[in-house]
Formats: sequence, structure tokens, C-alpha cells
Amino acid sequence: MAGIYIHIPFCKKACVYCNFHFSTSLRLKNEMMEAIHKELQLRKAYLGENTVIETIYLGGGTPSLLSADEVNTLFDTINQYYNLASEMEVTLEANPDDLELDKIQAYRNTPINRFSIGIQSFFEEDLRFMGRAHSADQAKACLENALNSGFEQLTIDLIYGTPTLSHTHWEENLRIATGLKIPHLSCYALTVEPKTALEYQIDKGKKADVDEEDTAQQFETLLAITAEEGYEQYEISNFCRPPHYAQHNSNYWKQVPYLGIGPSAHSFDGKSRQWNIAHNPKYIEGIQKGKLESELEVLTPQDLYNEYLLTGLRTKWGVDKRRLSKLGSATQQKQFAKAIAPQLASGHASENASSYFLTPKGRLLADRLISDLFWVD
Repeated sequence: MAGIYIHIPFCKKACVYCNFHFSTSLRLKNEMMEAIHKELQLRKAYLGENTVIETIYLGGGTPSLLSADEVNTLFDTINQYYNLASEMEVTLEANPDDLELDKIQAYRNTPINRFSIGIQSFFEEDLRFMGRAHSADQAKACLENALNSGFEQLTIDLIYGTPTLSHTHWEENLRIATGLKIPHLSCYALTVEPKTALEYQIDKGKKADVDEEDTAQQFETLLAITAEEGYEQYEISNFCRPPHYAQHNSNYWKQVPYLGIGPSAHSFDGKSRQWNIAHNPKYIEGIQKGKLESELEVLTPQDLYNEYLLTGLRTKWGVDKRRLSKLGSATQQKQFAKAIAPQLASGHASENASSYFLTPKGRLLADRLISDLFWVD
């Protein structure tokens, strides 16, 4: 079991908060797609010849800039070199302004069976603050069009904590999404990442900074409304109406191997991580010469242990006790038992016969609680 992630590094417009790798120039789009096809061929052995691919995720950037024909051509290559499961989760990240009705209907004739749509907000002032390319009307229309066209597997991104977002509007964002019966929500607090346009604008006083108290209050509202509407918080930022878990992302958190294709894409084979160069011309040039420009990190036992804690404890499934004991030494098991004891006593963590996991109370403090459990030499 494994997955493939394909990074499409192009956007119509730069969002002020984004620190992912992308270009707003489409000049190299054709050459990039040719290179992605070739990388798929070059790396066909990365996951093992007999490995079955169960999930494929087209991310970016903005993969919805691809036409249905381009998507089908991409899958022709994938089918040629990879062993695909008979039923797969195939996700396309999309912006609302790309999802006009005719394009959505064209995507019905591709392997795509799930959209991940960057709504972010249903209010114009928030979208303008974030530098989004779509309008509030497009945000609502694309969801209705997707549902009416038979795309039942939808997830949308929503962002809270922006200075323009009132508590009333945040609640309304959630009511709109749940009212449309969107089966999966990914909700993120606005983060001011280093070297982004948002950091620069805040430093220069051109935009207001994030208010931590407002963000915390809106997170509490998120938990209350999603629970009321029958959504399960199965990961810190991810909510679904069971059984609509995001299989591809869940596999990341469970440390299932995956192959990353395209500039800046990361791969994981269970023992090491590899990441491609985050530079479009250099990526293309290297692939044209039959060489992938990338870096490799072989993970130590300590790395594997801490990463398992970091990803597993973010989810409702937590971490498996037997797997922890295999990853860590006897000394480390004692260290872990000592570190988690106060979390169990305070109700921030819990356990059953097979697993440890954070409680809803603990998820509010996840970063600190998990770091306290790390293997430290």
C-alpha cells in the first residue's frame, strides 16, 4: 500500500500567506508537464515493483489549472508504470475560480473522484486580505456545481484567525459548509510564515497581525459546531462525517510510504526522506538529462520514533504501543512512560489496550504535549 503525490507548481495569483513552491508564470507549463511524465517513468521502482498504489493526490500550486485532457494524459503515464488498486482515492486540489460547470463536468471523464477546494472563506473581505483569486460568489457556486455534477467526495479548506474575520462570520462560514453537507473540512489557523508577503506586510504595518485570543476562540467555535453537525475531529485540523476520512493524508500521518513527483515534492520510503529541488527551470533541466535534482535524508531510529509520535498523536487513532516498543529501546520506553504519565493523569492523553492518544482537551495543546514525549538524547 502506498500513494503518489504530484506537485503542479503554478498559480494564477500568489496568496499572501502561502510558503509553498509555485510560480505565477505559466511559461514553462508544457515543459514542466513533460518533465513530470518523465520523472514518473524514472522513479517507477522507488516504492517497489509490486507495491499497490491506493491514493493519488494532485497538489500544488493549483492543479485545477490542468485541463481534463492533461489529467487523462498524466494518468496514461501513471497506468503504464505503476500498479494501481482497482479502487483508488484520486484527489485534485482546486481553486473555486477554476471550477466552472463545464470544467467540472469534463473532470467527470477523468480518474479524479475527489476535489480538495481552497474556499478559505465565504466572505469577500477575508478573500481580499488573503490575496485569493476567487470571489465569495464563486466559492459558493463551485460547491453547488460540483455536488450537482456528481462529485460527492469533497473537502474544503477554511482559514480562521484572519484579522478581517469576525466571530459571527466564522460561524457563518461553518454553517454554510455544514449546510451544504460537505463531507470533509480542513480548517487551519492563519499562520504568518517566514519570508511570505503576509509577514512583510505585517512588519511594515500594512496589514494587521493575527490575534491569538481571537484564533483560540474561533477554534473552540470550530470544535463546537462540527461536533453539533456530526463531524468527527480525526486529526487536529481535519473533520469529516464518517466514513469520509481523507485516505491520502491519513496515510501520511500513519507513515505509509509515498512517492512525490514534481519540483519541491517530498517522498518517503519508510527509511528515508527525499525532496526534489524547489526550482522549476533546474528541475526541468535535470529531468531532461535523466537526472533528478534532489536531496536525501536517511532517518535515524530517533527520527523515526519522533516522527511517528508527531504524526500519530495528531490523529484520533494515536500511536500503537507495539510499534512504539519496536521503534524505541528499553531505555526509551521508560523515558516515554515517565513523560506521558502526567498527561494521562491530567486528562490530556488517554490509552486503551493497544494505543495512546490525545484527548480533545489535549489536542488544544498538541504541539507542546507531543514535544514533551520526544526521544531526546
